[in-house]
Amino acid sequence: MVNPVSERFPGVYASSGVFVCFEGGEGVGKSTQSRLLRERLRDAGRVVLLTREPGDTPVGAEVRRIVLDPATGELADRTEALLYAADKAEHIHAVVGPALDRGEIVVSDRYVDSTLAYQGAGRSLEVAELEWVARWATEDLRPHLTVLLDLDTAQGLARFAERDRIEGESIEFHQRVRTEFLRLATADPDHYLVLDAGRSEGEIADAVYGRLAPLLEQVRR
Repeated sequence: MVNPVSERFPGVYASSGVFVCFEGGEGVGKSTQSRLLRERLRDAGRVVLLTREPGDTPVGAEVRRIVLDPATGELADRTEALLYAADKAEHIHAVVGPALDRGEIVVSDRYVDSTLAYQGAGRSLEVAELEWVARWATEDLRPHLTVLLDLDTAQGLARFAERDRIEGESIEFHQRVRTEFLRLATADPDHYLVLDAGRSEGEIADAVYGRLAPLLEQVRR
């Protein structure tokens, strides 16, 4: 059977710049590795933009407050998914797209995969339907490389005490999220790098840079 999402949204990869995303569950070190990559790229003389989802635009900041603040309380699953989609649409329009057009390297802490894993598998929405919305919102722009940092669910959640609205979901929720991330990576190995988040920060950073290095040849200094 033909996947209607794949048929309608076959994937768009920017012809200038390089788009790199870090994905994974809670406590896996995405923010740390994003910063380490930015520092290494800058030390190498590259122009790099570090960004995140949700929240790296004025609209996104308000979305982030709504979806992550425990005070928000319960939201309909579809409402939550559409809020995240709105953040992504504005993020691509105002931040990611312009930077790639300038030929920069964009490093994003989370992207579409997080929506598919958290709002799809986690909330038990139909992933194919949700993917259609997410691909439309982002103009089907895909990362040249997605780094998936994988860690035992309980171990990741144990890395911090205070939890936001999403982090505070059940361990079963987060296990479904982890499974979906791994499924996405397995389906497209050419564009994914899966790493054990239990390794040292330096080992992970070296592995990421080693996989990214060939892609940097298309970026002007």
